[in-house]
Amino acid sequence: MPAVDPVTERTRHADRLATAVREAGERALRKFRAPIKSWTKGNASPVCEADIEVNDLLREILPGAAEGFGWLSEETEDDPARLQARRLWIVDPIDGTRAYIEGRPDWSISAALVENGRPVAAALFAPVEDELFMATAGAGATLNGAFIAVTTGGLRGARIAGPAGYLRRLQAVDERFVAYPRVHSLALRFARVAHGAIDAALASGNSHDWDLAAADLLVHEAGGALTTITGQLLTYNQANPVHPPLVAAGRERHQTLINLVREQRITSG
Repeated sequence: MPAVDPVTERTRHADRLATAVREAGERALRKFRAPIKSWTKGNASPVCEADIEVNDLLREILPGAAEGFGWLSEETEDDPARLQARRLWIVDPIDGTRAYIEGRPDWSISAALVENGRPVAAALFAPVEDELFMATAGAGATLNGAFIAVTTGGLRGARIAGPAGYLRRLQAVDERFVAYPRVHSLALRFARVAHGAIDAALASGNSHDWDLAAADLLVHEAGGALTTITGQLLTYNQANPVHPPLVAAGRERHQTLINLVREQRITSG
């Protein structure tokens, strides 16, 4: 039997993810801007009944342990067995739950397939705008079927999104860029970098695998970089799936931002 081309197999998984997040998005839209039950989790972050419904739907659609896939989701109790899985679905049923509950459009459904610690297939769906981002390792990134790419250049006039405190501290030392309005969904914030609507984005510490895995692949396949402020790639499916402050941008701008953030200690304190 001939060997399966890795890119072909990953593209098949990306297509499977796209189908799953679209169906999940349609489910979430039925409850959007309607009365909905919500509560807070142990870390005081909001969760609502749509989070749980979407989580359960994605878990039904995507292949499970019987087919060799692990699972990590914001809305599922963590199973340490995932650490032994070579292939793992990483899912955020609704990234930007607060925006969803408030009736704002900037929320998304994010899902990725991770192999050996790095994403290889990803789909991110913003249902309100009907935007479907897809990426496959080695095959590029798309938005609604059209290939996308990060912007190039330096900081002058660059649109940068991130925590308000970070942006204020950056502008105190360099006024060349434009602070972009906050995007509640972290995954969507980085996806906007991938297709050039935002030139760069920052994230504070304490983001999780499920916030990042799909967007990480989108940014890199669109020609950019998403790393820690020390320039390190992210490794997924670790015992503690939490990450330090992050920077995403086209590669020239990414390095400039890293240098500025580190020199000025923008993310400290």
